[in-house]
Amino acid sequence: MLLETSPFSFAHNKGTSSLWQHQLNLLLDSTGEGIFGIDLDGHCVFINRAGANLLGWEAADILGQNMHELTHHSHADGSHYPDTDCPIFNAFRQGLACRIDTEVFWRKDHTSFAVEYSSYPIIDGDEVRGAVITFVDITARRQAAQDLQRANASLARANDELELRVGARTRELSAALGQLRELAAYSETIREEERTRIAREVHDELGSLLVALKMDVNWMDKRLAEQQQRSMLEAQSMRDRLRDKCQSMSRQIENAVVNVGRIITDLRPSILDHQGLWAALEWQAHEFAQSAEVSLNWSMVGTEHIELPENLAMAVFRIFQEMLSNVARHARATHILINVEVSPSTLNLLVRDNGCGAPAAAFDAATAYGVMGMRERARHHGGRLSITSQIGQGSLFQLRIPLQHTYCGHGT
Repeated sequence: MLLETSPFSFAHNKGTSSLWQHQLNLLLDSTGEGIFGIDLDGHCVFINRAGANLLGWEAADILGQNMHELTHHSHADGSHYPDTDCPIFNAFRQGLACRIDTEVFWRKDHTSFAVEYSSYPIIDGDEVRGAVITFVDITARRQAAQDLQRANASLARANDELELRVGARTRELSAALGQLRELAAYSETIREEERTRIAREVHDELGSLLVALKMDVNWMDKRLAEQQQRSMLEAQSMRDRLRDKCQSMSRQIENAVVNVGRIITDLRPSILDHQGLWAALEWQAHEFAQSAEVSLNWSMVGTEHIELPENLAMAVFRIFQEMLSNVARHARATHILINVEVSPSTLNLLVRDNGCGAPAAAFDAATAYGVMGMRERARHHGGRLSITSQIGQGSLFQLRIPLQHTYCGHGT
């Protein structure tokens, strides 16, 4: 039987007292959840305003209709949903209450929405009279859950990727730390070898020279003490011998000065202190070309008003020396090109040879301490050393270091 609708969109059976009806209308229409009741045939006997609005119907149009056929007839994918499987109907058929949040209800316009509903049997004494159903639209909640699930999946993937990257970076840093330790040990070995070489040169050359000079001075002292006892002719002869001895000693002293200067230059070229980096680079390039017997193509531009701090100038000079040392030891070159370009923002230093070249792996080997040292010096000053080499086509060393504006000034 079709039931009439209250002013609050609550439909009711005739015969219900008006007071009870009014209070029940207020109660049901005050909730945001949809609520409807069905009889044992599944027909709607009441529905509140929220329920009718959620289904897109007027309440009066719903009353008396089979609620499964009206709003629960199909699954979310559109496939038929038999009422024999309906948990709502099972509430009064089998006395089974349920709470479901994985299905959909269908609106009047044939669209569906995700729903969470509960169905409980209406029991009068020992007899089941129907069922009451409460439902809410959980489209937004399900969308939020799906978004959260996707976000969690993305976060998990990002976390996995981050762990992989951290692991890879950790391995890289461990390898770099190992290389730095090896480089430090190698550098200490080189320093010790350099100390030994200098000590040997001082002992072999300066030491023996000083001993010889001491013996000559002692000889001269004795000869001079005997001079008064000689005849005039013998005294003149001795003076000639003493003059020759003095000249010999002078040559020995000159050799000592040269040797000391060479040792000092090996330790730190004086031209670097007196004339600056640019003059030192040019001097070193020509010295190398002469000693290695290679032809040199030299160019340097942009250095007129650029001065570098002492620590950076020394780093650049040492890197340049190592580049040339690498050419001398391995390249077997006959020609070398050196290009220095300086701007207020960047220093570029290029060394190219026409030697035998080498595979790229040779410069990245764990034992390539010279290359490691150059790269570490460059990295310390924010720069980068790149090496390009092919067997039979020579090698190219490129140093690029960014400069701060405070390095710029008028040279003296």
